Amino acid sequence: SVTWQGTTVVDLWGGVADAESRRPWTDKTMPIVWSSTKGATSICLHTLAYRGELDLDAPVSEYWPEYGVEDKASTTVKMFLNHTAGLPAIKEPVPANAFYDWPGVIKILEDAELWWAPGTEQGYHALTKGFLCGEILRRVTGQTIGEFLQQEFSGPLGLDFFMGLPDDRMDDAATMIFPEQAEPPADFFLSVEANPDGIQSKVFTNDGGHMEEFQTEAALKSEIPAAGGLATAKGLAGIYAPFACGGELKGTRFVDQDHLMRMSSVSTACGLDKSLLVPMRFSEGFTKTMDNRRGKPGNQDSILMSEDAFGCPGFGGSIGLADPGAEMSFGYCMNNMGPGTALNPRGQSLLDGTYQSLGYRLDKFGRWCAG
Repeated sequence: SVTWQGTTVVDLWGGVADAESRRPWTDKTMPIVWSSTKGATSICLHTLAYRGELDLDAPVSEYWPEYGVEDKASTTVKMFLNHTAGLPAIKEPVPANAFYDWPGVIKILEDAELWWAPGTEQGYHALTKGFLCGEILRRVTGQTIGEFLQQEFSGPLGLDFFMGLPDDRMDDAATMIFPEQAEPPADFFLSVEANPDGIQSKVFTNDGGHMEEFQTEAALKSEIPAAGGLATAKGLAGIYAPFACGGELKGTRFVDQDHLMRMSSVSTACGLDKSLLVPMRFSEGFTKTMDNRRGKPGNQDSILMSEDAFGCPGFGGSIGLADPGAEMSFGYCMNNMGPGTALNPRGQSLLDGTYQSLGYRLDKFGRWCAG
């Protein structure tokens, strides 16, 4: 799905929502969009910051005293957004179904040992980011992040995007098809198997069983703001639409230009992300264009956008993004997941076609450029 200047100009769907029953995919079908959920989570925090209710540069302890103590005391809210907080995974064993118990997982994070001092390293917070950001939002607003998303975005903008699927939409959930591992495997997945005490293994295996239970009703109803949202492609594109239009849509201003710059500007970058084990670039809450196609086989996952664009890809190949320069937002999701941790040729080819239709060209660095 694509919006341009705030209006939906493309909205396509097809296939089946469940491979066994052959239930057809409709305009209401929602797959799990995995880490594309992070984009909505970050959008919620930036909206609060624009309103003056949240200072992204403030210590976390101002809002969440129980977290910001001892070695976590220097953690700022911004570090939760840009993957530098030092808690990309949890070292101690996570109890079964802990991710479906918000107070329980928050206590685990408060007590968790950091992997590095806050702000000193960059490592993708695959599952923890959502709980960390969601608890900040809850402390500020008194609402869960799923409630805030519905009240401020999904409801007013008419979007199918949920963190915590309601009972009356359970039949609209697509059944996910897990991908075969790519050959050769990425260093991330090699590390999962080779180093059981490493970040990569803890991300994938120390989650209270979530990666085995993600399709259950308990999982779908739970708020997992880093990787558990369900959305249509129109919902993914739609939540970014205000930010492709200068921060305002349908008479409502969500952020100003200063906050839009924080969303779109590189905040941290490195040649080897400590979690993903590939080069990555992040703004405050979003992934920036990243061309790893020249990397070694297995480590070539890339996201080719313009330098203005920002968004969040999801495991299996989904993505939502805004491109303020092109006045365009884009969403793609599927239930037949592809290999890798970024975009794969299905989503990238559709994004490429969108940029081409706007007169953009791809430069030698893998960036889409106007003209």
